[in-house]
Amino acid sequence: YLFSNSLAPIITATTIKVIEMLEHNPSLLMRLKENTTLFRSKMTDAGFTIVSSSHPIVPIMLFDAKIAGEFAHRLLSMGIYVISFSYPVVPKEKARIRVQLSAEHSKEQIKKAIEAFTIIGKELNVID
Repeated sequence: YLFSNSLAPIITATTIKVIEMLEHNPSLLMRLKENTTLFRSKMTDAGFTIVSSSHPIVPIMLFDAKIAGEFAHRLLSMGIYVISFSYPVVPKEKARIRVQLSAEHSKEQIKKAIEAFTIIGKELNVID
């Protein structure tokens, strides 16, 4: 059990609070699903390769580590914070940017992110 550690009390307390919030306000899950569906469908329509799922953590496959890093850097300059992942965190030639959607993201924020991805994707010849 090399990496087994107990959870920090604040993580446990936060998790309990989130579960309580979801029990009392199921609309949060509905908004999250809507946001996830919007982002995934529009990014796919724009020509990006996305691992198929309905999960709100969305891997945008860029395959090349240098491109993924440059892409994330350019997105940050446009006000979009994402993380690029490359080997050894993911397999070689499977570099990606990971986007985490939330129920608190507005439709405008999601559309802004899609627009930024599309602009940079064209600049870096990731999409047509």
